[in-house]
Order: sequence, then structure tokens, then C-alpha cells
Amino acid sequence: MAFNIALSGLNAASKDLEVTANNIANTGTTGFKGSRAEFAELFSSAGGNLSANAIGSGVRLAHVAQQFAAGNPETTGNSFDFAINGTGFFTMRDGKGYSYTRAGAFHPDSDGYVINSSLQRLQVFAPAGNGFDTSKLSDLRVTSAQSAAKASSNVALTMNLASDSTPPATTPFDPTNADSYNQVAPFTAYDSLGATHNGTVYFVKGAAANTWDAYLYVDGVSAGAPQTVTFTTSGALATPAGGKLNFGGLSVSPGADPMALSVDLTKTTQFGNTSSLDAVYPDGYPSGTLSGIDVSDQGVVQAKYSNGQSVSLGQIALANFGNLQGLRQLDNTSWAASFDSGAAIMGGAGQGTFGSVQSGALEASNTADLTAQLVNMIKAQRNYQANAQVISTDDKLTQTIINIRN
Repeated sequence: MAFNIALSGLNAASKDLEVTANNIANTGTTGFKGSRAEFAELFSSAGGNLSANAIGSGVRLAHVAQQFAAGNPETTGNSFDFAINGTGFFTMRDGKGYSYTRAGAFHPDSDGYVINSSLQRLQVFAPAGNGFDTSKLSDLRVTSAQSAAKASSNVALTMNLASDSTPPATTPFDPTNADSYNQVAPFTAYDSLGATHNGTVYFVKGAAANTWDAYLYVDGVSAGAPQTVTFTTSGALATPAGGKLNFGGLSVSPGADPMALSVDLTKTTQFGNTSSLDAVYPDGYPSGTLSGIDVSDQGVVQAKYSNGQSVSLGQIALANFGNLQGLRQLDNTSWAASFDSGAAIMGGAGQGTFGSVQSGALEASNTADLTAQLVNMIKAQRNYQANAQVISTDDKLTQTIINIRN
């Protein structure tokens, strides 16, 4: 009997060593969650047949429990690496359904879908209005399509026109002759196809007090007749009403829509004896190519383009469960929902109990600190040696009995 009890102890110690060895082997595995071997005593009978002085029949491996403590985030600098600071799992999808992981090492495939090493696609909540549609999941996709251009329609000027300016001596106005105007405001504009054009607003002091004429030229071509700008005696803009000069449409390039520009003078003044151009804010932008992605703490993924624009691609969908120990393990870093775990509770990062998402980082294995694992290994080794000693002792007792009978 003691042989069998000690043998079960050897098997249990061996299983404990296997679990510990697996934990140690995966210290470098991203998002790995270590396991703990849990044991239970064996009896030859149970229930009402178990007497008060019954001796156990050994030990058995009752359960290998996953330890879901978070690992430390490690910075990688790769924009497609994500780590969760707090609770939650990334939601993945393939042909077999949904699975859940803490391993955030992703990359785009040839079609732009963001996948992991198992070719599973990362799930997000798709953009909807000013937020995201949390009622359904979709694959995160980063396309290489260009960002469309936006035609310029307005240029805002922050400037001052000298109050003691006098009408130019050279007349009439000629954009090629600097002596025929008092102040100039150059800017860059874009047509509907994203082509760049050079725009200039020229200011010529009028004969009447506090009066100016504004001329708009694009690529050296006049955008129409000059428009009058007037100021009050305190230097504030009086006209145009609303502060904007609206020039007619101007054909700037074949195939593009006519460019109709307005010049916003609401931040233009007439003070002192020095004219100055402080800032020019034209709207519009050229087409742009994808330059990378950006992920916020809330898991909002945005595509960044070379023209300075960004497009929201979705919010990373995180999952949590009422009973983590009920999850069905698929591999060392991936799990599936089960009856015991309950259905996945979905949400966005930073909402409720869900943690935040850190871009450019990966969650290290929670067994990366080897101290506890090495202690467990020593304990398992001693347990193995002790059970082996029991077998050796029982063998000596048996041999003694045999010698007595002889």
C-alpha cells in the first residue's frame, strides 16, 4: 500500500515540476499567464463509508489553474504592439469563432487587416456618428488608400495695417511692382485635386481716411475686382460686414473645380505706424498617404496621413468574464469562453472595470520574475525525493519481513 501511495506522490511531484517547467519556459512569451498545479487527497472509499481513522490512498492532480495576474508592460516602439493596463482581453476572430488574449503583438496582413501570429483578426467597435457602435464587432483594417484632398475655401489673416499709411505714389496697382501697394499677405491654397497654388492678398491704402483696397491673386491671376476694407477711428475693422471678403470663383487648373476663396479679416487691425503680418491660416489640404496609426488610452485607433489628417478606424473591443478560471484554454496565450466562464462582457478601454490600452508596448509574461518559480521547483524536487525515500524505506521493511520468514 505504501508503495502505491508513494508512487502517486512521485507522479504528483512530477506533474508539479512539469507545470513549473512550463512557466519557466514561457518567461519570454508575450501575454503568457502562468499556471499552478493543485492537488487533492485520494481515498479508497468516500462518503458514508469513510471511517474516522481512514488513511488516504495518495494524491492526485486535481486542477491546473491559470494565474491571470497582469504582467509588466514593456515598451517596444512598434505602433501595432498593444498592452492592456488593467483588466480585459483583446478579442480575436478567425474561421472557428472568437477567442481572447492578452498578447498584443499584432501586424497588418496583405489586405490591411490587423492580425496576430495565429492569423486571427483583432476586433473593434466600428465608428458610428460621433462615437462607436458597441452593439457589434468588426475586423480592424488599416488600408493604404490615400486620404482625399480638400479644396481651400477660406484664408484667415492675423495682421495689422499701419494707421499712418499713405496711398502709393505709383498707380495703378500692379502686383509685380512693390511700389504700387502697401502690404502683402502670401499663402498656400489647394484645389479640389490637392494641387498646390500660390495665393497673395495685396493691400493698397485708399485716398479716404481708414480705407484700403484688397486684391486677391492666385498663381499671378486676379480673382476679380478689388474689395474695399474700412476701419473705425479706434482701429477696429468696420467693413466688410462679418469680416470676410468673398471673391468669385477662379479656374486654377484643368479638371479641378473653380477655387472660390474668402479672406477672413476678423483679426485684422489698423494701429500705429508699422504694418505686420503675424499669422496666415488657410484651410484645405493636399491628398495624403498613410504614415502610421495612433492608439489612445481608450483604445481608439486612428490612421495618420502625411497631410496631417487622421481617420478613426474603430475602438479596440475588450472582453471580460465573470469567472476567469472557467475559460477554456486554447494555448498559452489564448482562451475561449465556456459555460463555466459565462458569456463575454464587452466594452471599450477605460470604461467601467476595463483597463486602458497602451500603444507601442507588450505585456510581459507574469512568470518573468523567476524567484517564485525557482522556489516552486525546489519544493517539487524535495517532494519527489521524499516520496522516493518512502519507496526505499518500504522496500527495506518488506525485505526485512522476507528475511524474518526465511
